[in-house]
Amino acid sequence: MLEKTLVLLKPSALQRGLVGEIIQIFEKKGLKLCGMKMIQLTDEILNVHYAHLREKPFFKYVKDSMKATPVIACCYEGVEAVRVVRALSGVTNGRLAAPGTVRGNYCVSSQENIVHSSDSPEAAVIELKRFFNDEEIFNYKQSTFDYLYGSDEY
Repeated sequence: MLEKTLVLLKPSALQRGLVGEIIQIFEKKGLKLCGMKMIQLTDEILNVHYAHLREKPFFKYVKDSMKATPVIACCYEGVEAVRVVRALSGVTNGRLAAPGTVRGNYCVSSQENIVHSSDSPEAAVIELKRFFNDEEIFNYKQSTFDYLYGSDEY
């Protein structure tokens, strides 16, 4: 089933000049880019987005890190897009992430870990609404679509 999911390219990706390489990883896999914008995150949006971390001792650090520069918010679509993006991203701690994943190739930190990606289809719906207006997510026929999936996969 086709899904949409959120990817945030964090300040560590921008500071290190990795934005193009990371976007290319998702594109080469076959995911369709449906929306992309640069935004400066605020305490208000981060308090909601990272509410599950509010009681953690590192919560302030996470927020400060995410406000260091703008982030690039991306919406990708594909069959099981949430699972595909999570697999490509690698585990949260870059020191433990498998080589070949974004974090395995580009980071050595659990905090400065290059990308955020939605962790479930339900979270993706909520997170996409948090970062995008409806008119900022585009639906179009990807010219390679028929060569990416078998007709019984979507």
